[in-house]
Amino acid sequence: MLKNSSYYSILILLVIGVFGAGGLVIEEFKTGEGCPKLLHIPMCLVVFICFIIPLIAHLLKKGNVLYFIFTGLAGSIALVASVMQFMGHAECPKTTSGTPMCYYSLVLFSSLILLKIYHLKNNNLK
Repeated sequence: MLKNSSYYSILILLVIGVFGAGGLVIEEFKTGEGCPKLLHIPMCLVVFICFIIPLIAHLLKKGNVLYFIFTGLAGSIALVASVMQFMGHAECPKTTSGTPMCYYSLVLFSSLILLKIYHLKNNNLK
């Protein structure tokens, strides 16, 4: 039972992330103002890709290295963005309630990494 719960918890978080980041990507392509850019690259597009690749790896039940590379990359981006937002040096896109989305990204990617470690340990997968 717990084996399946960690698998489905990861799946649910990845789907939430794909839809959340996907909405920002659509807004970015429509208006050019959906998310912050680094070297003219929309960071929401990078984060979107960092949800899609782990989702595919998770569904295929292989590619754990790719899973961790992309969740780690996005988690690092979310950490830096969250710190910069908190310190007043950057402006993350906000939810309708006004909460910076980088905070949610940080929680999502941290949870995805921890859940995957738990899932792999409990399923003896390499």
